[in-house]
Amino acid sequence: MARLILDFPEEQYYYTTPLTVRVTDINGANHLGNDSMISMISEARARFLYEFGVAETERDGTGIIVTDLATTYRAEAHARDQLLFEVGVMDFNKYGGDLIFRVTRPRDKKQIAMAKSGFVFFNYKTTQVVTMPDDFRAKFPRVNWID
Repeated sequence: MARLILDFPEEQYYYTTPLTVRVTDINGANHLGNDSMISMISEARARFLYEFGVAETERDGTGIIVTDLATTYRAEAHARDQLLFEVGVMDFNKYGGDLIFRVTRPRDKKQIAMAKSGFVFFNYKTTQVVTMPDDFRAKFPRVNWID
């Protein structure tokens, strides 16, 4: 039984992208390895940010930095499986929030994994956490806020 339960509101998903499990993503147990899943989640995050016009790092040095990642696995994935990554945001605060991920295999509708990744805005030049930019906040009007 999973010690961590990840379940997110449907309305918080904003984006989907397909990714294919490569042969090099397979571990010794003959399924998608944890390290490769994290890489795929990172790729889905980068595609999501790009789609919404969010630069990894702005000219002034401000960007997004990942603060944590929680992942639960529901089923195995294998080489050449096509996976669908649904990406969203929730739990905004003054400095950042959470990116959420639901990973499914459309062929058989199996849920493969759920993940939640905390992020804050960070200025890489000053090495300090900074307030969430207004233009980022405006892109996601449905997102809930926590104090």
